[in-house]
Amino acid sequence: MGASSLLVFTKLFVAFIALCMFPQHAQAITRHYEFNIKMQNVTRLCHTKSIVTVNGKFPGPRIVAREGDRLLIKVINHVPNNITIHWHGIRQIRSGWADGPAYITQCPIQTGQSYVYNFTIVGQRGTLFWHAHISWLRSTLYGPIIIRPKKNVPYPFEKPYKEVPIIFGEWFNVDTEAIISQALQTGGGPNVSDAYTINGLPGPLYNCSVKDTFKLRVKPGKTYLLRMINAALNDELFFSIANHTLTVVDADAIYVKPFETDTILITPGQTTNVLLKTKPKFPGATFLMSARPYVTGQGTFDNSTVAGILEYESPFLHSKKLPLYKPILPPLNDTSFATNFSKKLRSLNSPQFPTNVPQKVDKHFFFTVGLGTIPCDQNKTCQGPNGTKFAASISNISFIQPTTALLQAHFTGQSSGVYSPFFPASPLHWFNYTGNPPNNTMVGNGTKIMVLPFNSSVELIMQDTSILGAESHPLHLHGFNFFVVGQGFGNYDPNNDPKNFNLVDPVERNTIGVPSGGWVAIRFLADNPGWCMVYALSLGSSHELGIEDGMACVRWKTSQSKAPSSTV
Repeated sequence: MGASSLLVFTKLFVAFIALCMFPQHAQAITRHYEFNIKMQNVTRLCHTKSIVTVNGKFPGPRIVAREGDRLLIKVINHVPNNITIHWHGIRQIRSGWADGPAYITQCPIQTGQSYVYNFTIVGQRGTLFWHAHISWLRSTLYGPIIIRPKKNVPYPFEKPYKEVPIIFGEWFNVDTEAIISQALQTGGGPNVSDAYTINGLPGPLYNCSVKDTFKLRVKPGKTYLLRMINAALNDELFFSIANHTLTVVDADAIYVKPFETDTILITPGQTTNVLLKTKPKFPGATFLMSARPYVTGQGTFDNSTVAGILEYESPFLHSKKLPLYKPILPPLNDTSFATNFSKKLRSLNSPQFPTNVPQKVDKHFFFTVGLGTIPCDQNKTCQGPNGTKFAASISNISFIQPTTALLQAHFTGQSSGVYSPFFPASPLHWFNYTGNPPNNTMVGNGTKIMVLPFNSSVELIMQDTSILGAESHPLHLHGFNFFVVGQGFGNYDPNNDPKNFNLVDPVERNTIGVPSGGWVAIRFLADNPGWCMVYALSLGSSHELGIEDGMACVRWKTSQSKAPSSTV
């Protein structure tokens, strides 16, 4: 080989090695989706109504990507309602304007207008979902986000034969926008749903719904990955498949230490990936897979059960009807099961997927979350306690949605009159949070934010209260994952409870349920410049009122004049 040929070969070899050394850049691609928001007639429970959909589908279309991919999703609004879409659980690293909550990171997309959501999936793989983030439109506007690992990167568990999204929702026979509008005017609890759904179908336990049943056909001796999503508006759900065991391997797009269970508990906004190993031979039976609510509050709820059917492919035809087995779900108020299930969730904490929980804390916060009241509007009749209105709050402050997007107000330097940067780090008035409630149940309101230094480590204690009744509250943090380092019942004890915190392998999530009559402790690193939103969702009257309450957002600040800033 001559000198010139050797030089050419060497350059090509070096270029090849360089490509191998940077597979994440070589493999990541840009994926394009178009969401046309349109009305569509849909029939469930023998009721036909026109609902808001994406591309005429209910539930909406899947978003499929790999870790590292960039997504460009054009949303075109063809309906009379204002629209925004939230990509629930996506970190939105330096792309907070694509997060989607109305009047927080963007103004809504008006009729006839469009908006392109532009973001990259960084360090995430698993199952998330998208949904409308304005009023109650998320009751029909939702769909799965499936994030696969980078090419040639295996799952840290058995490769499944097939992957199946299982998304829970709620069906209302009447217009959900009319329901929430009436509830906000009267201050009472809105009407509950008429059915739960699996992949948009209520199933055979509801009237007029045998034909609207989700059926999962499986082969014997195979492993299936069920990508489970709770997109219901209000209720935590128990789920089980008769005569089958599930292996939990992922929660909120984060791998966990696998564990087996007959039943899972999934909160609104949470996702859970489970492995289903089918029986080695055709069992000669079919199996219900059912979900029903876990209930802690005193408010009304949809006390019904949704079911799908697990069917095995048979090697021969059957002339007789196969027996149908039903699962045994925990009682509606089984807090013991809920507590034990949550304790089993631990981060994988492997060399490839370490658990980077903050060991030191820069900022400590203590927030109460619960239900209170606000005065009835003048010359109006209200349906809350003693003629008031129900109001959800964090630290006794109920969030007022602005009419200017907070992100816009911040970056244009026009925040005066839009929001106040003085959300309290702890309640201004202490009381026995889980004991006898105070006589005064009135809460304040405002558009208040919490400002944090960029890259600071944060510990937040969320304490449930017994005001108007204790209940479980799902907590969701936009733009961040957090580590659930501790939880318990009663009032949080700052002297003794931290001694039991798990700082080794706590589960990492984006949504967590604050226990009824208890507390939860989370830690996270404020490393994502921009604006994010923290809200607690009350499963009883408060969340049903559509109030995603209390702390609207936090902005990160820094002493360096040109460094990025951000808000929760």
